[in-house]
Amino acid sequence: MRNNIDGHFLLIGLMAYPIRHSLSPQMQNTIYSKLKVPYVYLAFEVDQKKLPDAIKGIRALGLRGSAVSMPNKQLVCQYLDKLTPAVEMSGACNTISNDNGVLTGYNTDGMGYMRMLKEANIDVIGKKITILGAGGAATAIVVQAALDGVKEITVFNQKDECYTKIEAIAKKLNQNTQCHVRVIDLVDKDKLRKEISDSVVLCNATGVGMKPLEGKSLITDPTMLPPDLVVTDCIYSPRKTKLLEIAEQQGCKILNGIGMMLWQGAAQIKIWTGEDAPIDYVKEQMGFND
Repeated sequence: MRNNIDGHFLLIGLMAYPIRHSLSPQMQNTIYSKLKVPYVYLAFEVDQKKLPDAIKGIRALGLRGSAVSMPNKQLVCQYLDKLTPAVEMSGACNTISNDNGVLTGYNTDGMGYMRMLKEANIDVIGKKITILGAGGAATAIVVQAALDGVKEITVFNQKDECYTKIEAIAKKLNQNTQCHVRVIDLVDKDKLRKEISDSVVLCNATGVGMKPLEGKSLITDPTMLPPDLVVTDCIYSPRKTKLLEIAEQQGCKILNGIGMMLWQGAAQIKIWTGEDAPIDYVKEQMGFND
């Protein structure tokens, strides 16, 4: 615990509901302590009703910025002064930077996912990936992957409100990037098998595999996963979901959501402080090397 906090320290928030379970405060404060930078990161339980006042609080109290998580990622965009291209495309923001009263919205979730792949020596630029899900995490990954140069992305989701939203985002990306994005109903298992077969990466960006769906997987037939496929899961608790267990048994390389969580946080820290986060140090301190 830091014992040198004085009047020169600045506050960075995390606004979501619920949020007390998050590992982000531990991770961020571990990094600030290591870097010896004058920032403190605290979680605030802010729902959509409280969000407008919370944004006013960022300006009034002079917070350096704030992370934003569910259920506020989309709603927050209307209260900010500037949005990055990734936020404009996805309609979701997870990071606010306060620069002399000007609030800029970023989305580092997709950045974190792409950096996780790079650090694992997985090259997806100019290639094809398949994504399960169309919620906030999936949307961020799809947008960032398209902006970074992934050639083709296939998204599978059940036909619900998120399906309609990701269709609209896919249309934008198809018109404004070199990436071809298609959206397919998750019930079509034959198409799912076909799309996976010529992808370099399969990503689960749904909550299937974590509580209350721990032990479940959207992929139940192991033969859908060729051994040269990389299988990733945005979930980090449990560290090995049912999908990753199935993939590992098939000989696939697997990655859980810890890397994405760490690298999206590192991207936030770069925005707020200009410093590069010591990720290896964080992994050691938080037991992620086990």
